[in-house]
Amino acid sequence: MKDKINVVFMGTPDFAVTTLKKLVESKKYNVVACVTNPDKPSGRGMKLKTSPVKDFAISNGIPVFQPQKVKNNLDIYNTLKKMDADFFVVVAYGKILPKDILDIPRYGAINVHASLLPKYRGAAPMQWALINGENKTGVTTMYMDVGMDTGDMLLKEEIDIKKDDNLESIHDKLKEIGANLLIETLDGIISNTITRKKQGDNFSMAPMIHKDMTKIDFNNTPQSICNFVRGLSPVPGAFATLENGKIYKIFKTEEVVYEDVKDEEENGKIVYVSKDKLYIKCNGGCISVLQIQPPNSKKMDIKSFLAGNKLDINQKFI
Repeated sequence: MKDKINVVFMGTPDFAVTTLKKLVESKKYNVVACVTNPDKPSGRGMKLKTSPVKDFAISNGIPVFQPQKVKNNLDIYNTLKKMDADFFVVVAYGKILPKDILDIPRYGAINVHASLLPKYRGAAPMQWALINGENKTGVTTMYMDVGMDTGDMLLKEEIDIKKDDNLESIHDKLKEIGANLLIETLDGIISNTITRKKQGDNFSMAPMIHKDMTKIDFNNTPQSICNFVRGLSPVPGAFATLENGKIYKIFKTEEVVYEDVKDEEENGKIVYVSKDKLYIKCNGGCISVLQIQPPNSKKMDIKSFLAGNKLDINQKFI
C-alpha cells in the first residue's frame, strides 16, 4: 500500500468543506486537487463569488479546477486522468459525473450524502426530511454511479431530529458526521471490511427548493406549517404574503392552542395579536410566529417586530 492515498475532492458549499478539512488533516489521505463549481455573480454589485470549497483549497495550497461542465469535457477528463487518484470524494458538488469520469480513480468515486438512503435522493435531502416531519435523518456514504444518488450504499449514521431543529442545526450536525463517516468509509474500502449494499426500488426524492416553492400555505395543518418553516430556515426562508401585498419571511413558528378561534375562521387570518404574540389560523388550529422578517428589514423576534410594526386581528395572509 502507498504511504499516501491520493484523493481528488469534488464539492462546492460549506457542507463539503468540513469533509475536505478532515481529509487534509488526515495522515493517510493526500488531497491532490479540488474540483468545484465556477465562480458566480452575487450581491447587488454582481461581483464574482468563490465557493467555500475553493476558498479552503486555495488557503491550503490545493490546486482548484472549475469546469463549466464535466460531461463530454475532454480537458477535465485528461486533467483528472493524470492525477493518479485512488479515490474521488464527492460532497454536494452539484453536477452528475459521467461514467468515464467515475471510472478514473483506482478505488472508485465515493459520495457523502446527507440522508438515510434510499430516502431522499436529490439536491435537498435535509430540507425535505424536515418539511416532511421525519423524526430521524443522517448521512450515507456510497459508491457513485451515473444516476442521481443511486449507487451502492456503504456506511450510514443516523440522528434524531429534535423539535427545535431547523435546517441550520441539522446541516451543522450532519456535516460533522459526514466528515468522520467518509474517513471511516475510505479506511474500510482499503482494508476490504465494508460490504456494499444495493438501494432497491423503495426510494423517495428530494428535489431542489425553488423560490416559488417557499410560500406558506395556511390551508395546511399547524404541524405541517411548522415543519415547512424549519425546513427552510434560515435559507432561503419561508414567506407569507399579507392581503395588502407585503411579503414577510418567517423563520420560526410553533403550534399553539387558542380556544377563542372558530373553525369557520378563514385560514391565514390573524386571530390574536399582543405585544409579543402573533397567532395565525390554519387548518385545524393556529400557529404562533416567533421569528419574522418584514419587507426591507432584518430578521427579528416577534416581540421586537410587533414593537415597530402594526398588524391587526382579521388581517389575512393569502
